Amino acid sequence: MTFTVKTKSDTLPAKVREQAGIKIGDMLEFKVSGSMVTIIPKLPTADDEYTTDQRAVVDAQLAEGLEDIRKGRVSPKFDTVDEMLASLKAGHKTGTRQKKPRSR
Repeated sequence: MTFTVKTKSDTLPAKVREQAGIKIGDMLEFKVSGSMVTIIPKLPTADDEYTTDQRAVVDAQLAEGLEDIRKGRVSPKFDTVDEMLASLKAGHKTGTRQKKPRSR
């Protein structure tokens, strides 16, 4: 069972909370084995940091980036900042489409 501490009076006596460094908003996991209860701080994961909708957006953006890499739509590797700046100043662009002339 996972529990989020919401108030100072939740769950544990003040001295125990202080010694363990437990604060409001911390998540605790309770494990029961026979008559023994173990309380383990639960560290947030990436899934805990985002709502389901936000996670879906992040996953879609990651998938799009990985697809670009698979298809070779990436910038060239530069070993130095000077190389990158020289490329930018020269106007080199990789993987860009040529504009088609408009027909009238």
